[in-house]
Amino acid sequence: MSEQKETPSRGMPPAEAVGAMNLIAYQDSSVVSRQILKRTGGNVTLFAFDAEQGLSEHTSPFDALVQVLEGEVEIVIAGKPLRATAGDLVLMPAQQPHALKAITKFKMLLTMIRS
Repeated sequence: MSEQKETPSRGMPPAEAVGAMNLIAYQDSSVVSRQILKRTGGNVTLFAFDAEQGLSEHTSPFDALVQVLEGEVEIVIAGKPLRATAGDLVLMPAQQPHALKAITKFKMLLTMIRS
C-alpha cells in the first residue's frame, strides 16, 4: 500500500490549541485570507472581511462549509440571499454560484471538501 503524501499545514502549529480569531486580522477596505491547512482531501482557510467588502459571484467544483466566527455576512447561493452571523454554518454546494458581502466586519472559517 503506497503512502499518500500531504502538504504540511501552513499558518497553524500541529497538536496545539490555537485561537482562530488571532490567526487573521482585518485590513481596511480589504478581504484577507490565510490558508491554515491544505490536504489532498480539502483545505481550511480563514477569511477576514472589512465591512462592505466581498467576493463576487463564482462557482466551485467542491462543497464548501462556511463557519461565521464574528460579524454578519450576506451570502447569495444560486440567487437566494441569506444572512449569517457568528456561530452560523452555511453549506455552499458544489457547482452552485455564490457570492459573499460583509454587512459588518466579519471573519469566517471556510472548509472545502474535495470529493
